[in-house]
Amino acid sequence: MLIETKQLLDLSHTLAGEYLEQFQYPWQALDGIEKWILSHGPELDPGEYEQRAPHVWVHRTAKVAPTAFLGEPCIIGPETEVRHGAFIRGSALVGAQCVVGNSVELKNVILFDRVQTPHYNYVGDSILGYRSHMGAGSITSNVKSDKTLVTVRSGEERLETGRKKFGAILGDGVEVGCNSVLNPGTILGRRASVYPVSCVRGVVPEDCIWKTGGVVVHRM
Repeated sequence: MLIETKQLLDLSHTLAGEYLEQFQYPWQALDGIEKWILSHGPELDPGEYEQRAPHVWVHRTAKVAPTAFLGEPCIIGPETEVRHGAFIRGSALVGAQCVVGNSVELKNVILFDRVQTPHYNYVGDSILGYRSHMGAGSITSNVKSDKTLVTVRSGEERLETGRKKFGAILGDGVEVGCNSVLNPGTILGRRASVYPVSCVRGVVPEDCIWKTGGVVVHRM
């Protein structure tokens, strides 16, 4: 399974690159996002980042709608747009040139640079790689219905994560179609695509497409 951190993510496109580098698998970093933001936020250059609340740092080139909610702690990167009605619950590191759109909710996440979550997305306990895109209405489901621990599945292989809350990992350049659900423990390899209105589970390899009915084909 090509699901290790460096196989999925270009760590040069996030402030948390050194933090993520220490983990074999990216979901192992989820527990420490809040602590990382709280420790690194105060070190940000005040000439570049405005501290809008005790634990909220927003780059001075970012655009935040007055109706958006920025929960603690969070960091909003340069040239990022946080649109009307966005709800950042907290523990969110949002990179440069990202879009956090209307009615989007973020919670315990890392969004790499140039990630787009533009319309009605829920992203929780997840990491979205460089230039990944969530289509309108697509969400990460971060808790199993039976509340058991999340397992990453690839064919007959099983990898226990030890986590009750774990949404999805999107590798660099991933495209998720509109109104799709990424079930707990979903891993999308670099440049993978998901058809609209899909229910995705397990690992989708890089350069592959998840099509209707869960058929996975390699991109031609």
